[in-house]
Amino acid sequence: MPEESHENVPSRQRRRFEGISSRAYEHPADRSALVALRKLSGFDTVFKALSGLLPERSLRLLFLSDSVRVSDAQFAHLNDMLRDACYILDLEKVPPMYVNQDPQPNAMCIGLDEPIIVVTTGLVELLDEEEMRAVIGHEVGHALSGHSVYRTILLFLTSLALRVAWIPLGNIAIMAIVTALREWFRKSELSADRAGLLVGQDLKASMRGLMKIAGGNHLHEMNVDAFLAQAEEYEAGGDLRDSVLKILNVMPRSHPFTTVRAAELKKWAESRDYQRIMDGHYPRRDEDGDTKVTDSFRESASAYATHVRSSKDPLMKLVTDIAGGAGDIGGRVRRGFGGFASGSSAGSPKDRPQDDRPDDESPNGAS
Repeated sequence: MPEESHENVPSRQRRRFEGISSRAYEHPADRSALVALRKLSGFDTVFKALSGLLPERSLRLLFLSDSVRVSDAQFAHLNDMLRDACYILDLEKVPPMYVNQDPQPNAMCIGLDEPIIVVTTGLVELLDEEEMRAVIGHEVGHALSGHSVYRTILLFLTSLALRVAWIPLGNIAIMAIVTALREWFRKSELSADRAGLLVGQDLKASMRGLMKIAGGNHLHEMNVDAFLAQAEEYEAGGDLRDSVLKILNVMPRSHPFTTVRAAELKKWAESRDYQRIMDGHYPRRDEDGDTKVTDSFRESASAYATHVRSSKDPLMKLVTDIAGGAGDIGGRVRRGFGGFASGSSAGSPKDRPQDDRPDDESPNGAS
């Protein structure tokens, strides 16, 4: 049977999204970057020219020679899920998929000319059928969005940064690009999580899969509500020091933290946008050429602004206060850092100048 065939349909009735554009499920920050890149004249040609420099051929040969290619004869149940996912998202050509021996649960979609999907044995052994269906849908979403191109470049640049670390400033320049790509790719992971939900159409299975990736195959010891509460505690907890540590912790990662992914996916599943897609109202691929870059950037900026305004993170609250012109910003910073701002340089209370205002009057009128 040719790889492009969609003979098998989902094992239970699922909605199919004929002609769906990846813009339907892409996170606004991911979408704006992709729309801008797609609009650049000659962009695809330049990236094709890079294929000789990137280790894509090597990767393909490596997986072909040292992994198991999914087919009707090998991992047939995964092959059925792959064809189902491509059928639901109306991806015309089914990408090759490999199972790689690795106890670490992981999956990826890479490739410049054509995407290839790789899942590890650790992931296959960890997830049940519906959870795995969401993961494969996640990777097919990457393929439909064209993420595999940028993912391959990110892998190449990360490797290159290690090779040129001895060159003065060379590593810094490349790592600046890598850091920007990682920030984009973390948003693209949120997009692919949404694609996985559109394929599986089972939010509980998607949540179970994320929980297992975080805590292993111990669902009887885990609880979805408690897991989501962790995300809320992570978002709101701590002071400004913790906010800085969160940024430093996430910068080297290509994926958002698992609890954050679960919370973001649940929020999207409860949104009007998701319901409209399920009702058959979504942007189509044949309309992609008419998409305006300015509109996409505007949506991205609006999404970030909404995130900052609604965030419970201490640093985001401070940003909102500064933007809103709130008073006593210095005091808020000092309190946020738990006294870090008032070190020995500030002196002891008796060494500091006394405020000659009345005891019941504080600076800026703040109580």
